[in-house]
Amino acid sequence: MDRDSLIERLAAENDEFRRLRTEHHSYDREIETLQQHSLLSAEQAWRISELKKLKLMAKDGMESIIRHASHGVTA
Repeated sequence: MDRDSLIERLAAENDEFRRLRTEHHSYDREIETLQQHSLLSAEQAWRISELKKLKLMAKDGMESIIRHASHGVTA
């Protein structure tokens, strides 16, 4: 099974993967929205930094699930 097929299977079958994927996309959209401002306030810059950390944590979680699933271990 290729990686894209595995990801789609996990998105359909694995609640934790689906939650992490939704969070990852949500953080990404919020970052994009904030970055549209020409000048960021200190609070906005801090929020972007925090969102990037949260986004990375979600991605790490998804990658862990993908790794386990690709080796036949149930996540």
